[in-house]
Amino acid sequence: MPPTRTLARAAVLGAAALLTAATALPTASASETSTVSGLTASAAGPAPGAAYKAAHDTLGPQRLTPAQRRLVAAKQAAAERTSTGARVLAGYKLSGALHQSQQTSYWCGPATLVITQSAHDGVAGRSQQDAATLLRTTTSGTAWYGIDINVPNPTGYPMVDALNYRLPGAGYVPNALPYTPTAADKTAFKQHITHNTDNDYAIAGNAWEVPGGPHLVGHPNIEIFHWVSIDGYNTDTAAGEVDYLDPVGGVSTSVISWAGPVPKSAHISSDTLTTIMGGRGYVW
Repeated sequence: MPPTRTLARAAVLGAAALLTAATALPTASASETSTVSGLTASAAGPAPGAAYKAAHDTLGPQRLTPAQRRLVAAKQAAAERTSTGARVLAGYKLSGALHQSQQTSYWCGPATLVITQSAHDGVAGRSQQDAATLLRTTTSGTAWYGIDINVPNPTGYPMVDALNYRLPGAGYVPNALPYTPTAADKTAFKQHITHNTDNDYAIAGNAWEVPGGPHLVGHPNIEIFHWVSIDGYNTDTAAGEVDYLDPVGGVSTSVISWAGPVPKSAHISSDTLTTIMGGRGYVW
């Protein structure tokens, strides 16, 4: 994905894909309907960049289906059990996702789909074009919410529906985040990446990077909407750091001008990544 935008709101096509106001939606909780649209209270105050997101996010509420609400509750209970289990490894535990560089400036979503899928089934080299068609990706990118794709019982979350269609039984669900993720949000993300990795699944994260806020490794200090695949965690820090695969890594600067310093994989604080995904969320 993204195009990028300056503070003046001028569109600049960049590397992942800009989610337009018609397709990307704001934050939500695990309830059926959420209208979270401001800064979430935090003992530490609003996250860097949260005010920008609050001022520029014009999208409406998200809704989970009854089936998704039930699945979220079941997965959360399982994730909480997983997080309290004994950690016997040292260092990073990975689900084994296989990197692909995105083939256009706006195909970070399709690349993330094939990378995330590969973590479970180990198949490399899938077509990003096929993934883009399934996700209904446009030159504006791959939507976080608001697009029904051509699968049975679509939910409006294209990445969720595409992963569940391609990996029957995976039980992927969306986890929307407020502009300022709370301590509970950050704890939940640690539980979710631990649970998914331990069960051989990666997470698809939808980053919203803004001027003045935290950014992914190698990304410039501009506004970028971007999908990445989060495929592991540091067992020594109880998932305090995670590993992610960035589709911009390996892309020519003739396609994405700022791609040069972006690594294919990187480690980042899980709390920082949760903040970066604030205002959008992740699929776990």
